[in-house]
Amino acid sequence: MKYVYQYTNWPEFYWDEKEVTFLLGKVRNLQGRLVGKMETLGFELKTEALMQTMTLEVLKSSEIEGAVFNYEEVRSSLARQLGLKYSGMVNSGRDVDAVVEMMLDATQHADEKLTHDRLFGWQSALFPSGHSGMYKILVGKYRNDSTGPMQVVSGAMGKERVHFQAPAAKNLKSEMTHFLKWFNGDDQLDLVLKAGLAHFWFVTLHPFDDGNGRLARALTEMLLTRSDGSSQRFYSMSAQIKLERKAYYAVLEKSQKGDLDVTNWLRWFLNCLMNSLLAADQILSRTFKKHQFWNTHAKTLLNERQKKILNKLLDGLDGKLNTSKWAKMTKCSTDTALRDVTDLMTKKILRKETGGGRSTNYDLVKAFK
Repeated sequence: MKYVYQYTNWPEFYWDEKEVTFLLGKVRNLQGRLVGKMETLGFELKTEALMQTMTLEVLKSSEIEGAVFNYEEVRSSLARQLGLKYSGMVNSGRDVDAVVEMMLDATQHADEKLTHDRLFGWQSALFPSGHSGMYKILVGKYRNDSTGPMQVVSGAMGKERVHFQAPAAKNLKSEMTHFLKWFNGDDQLDLVLKAGLAHFWFVTLHPFDDGNGRLARALTEMLLTRSDGSSQRFYSMSAQIKLERKAYYAVLEKSQKGDLDVTNWLRWFLNCLMNSLLAADQILSRTFKKHQFWNTHAKTLLNERQKKILNKLLDGLDGKLNTSKWAKMTKCSTDTALRDVTDLMTKKILRKETGGGRSTNYDLVKAFK
């Protein structure tokens, strides 16, 4: 079997121009409509949409690799690093701050040159302790294959399946220099297509001991930011990749074991991007409703616990809301939680959900959903 990088004309990718151009046109149309829609919003609404999208991007990009961060920590870290303030901000850990800083650098400074050192800094930020789980890894430098070739493997010990073997470490410096020259160059290639090719090229080189997937997605966001002509992000590619993870790994493996025809990869990438743009409309709709809710209740007397839970409901709370969950999330007693809920029901903000069960669940009244 031959890997894509083993062809003599690597990395001279090619694709079905007609099919890819058709899909690219649909993506560009959706991009233009979304960016145009966002430009009509005021500062407050635009900032809220940005916060929701960037929080989602950091959370989902990390979750794909098995790293689970706290939503409030990510959102608070983003707000601090963007110079924003909101009610209910929490302290965030160093690991969260580092990942947020990396993603902001990729998007807020998307037009700056990508260098070896910049990539080293990003990868170091992902692993501030120098460990990936229990294992010590190289940070701030390319892998050296001291323990053997870099392989993507699944399955139990003794029954491992090798999905992919990356290029030898001895070739990485020249390979990455070539990649960076192309990435920074003005080759007249549409930036959306360039984002798709950069993602595939980078994960195929797999230049680091760990963090390659998250770095590839950061590079994707960097080029998509350039393609939008705005540093403000209103759609999350990583969130969509998380939803389509099985298909993502399947097309990636097939393309890495194929020749330099990357039509299948670009077809998947552009369709995934289209889905992420369509999903952004849902985020925008939720942002509008949240804005309208707080305008309606600007003079309603609410305590900080109530504001915190209402914001979570407006953002799309995972699971059902009951008094036990309220008490846990706001660190109060169940009696206090019940008083908070009863007050909101009196004010016609919350309602009891229909249906049985051992505990009573509550939700926003229909007018606010």
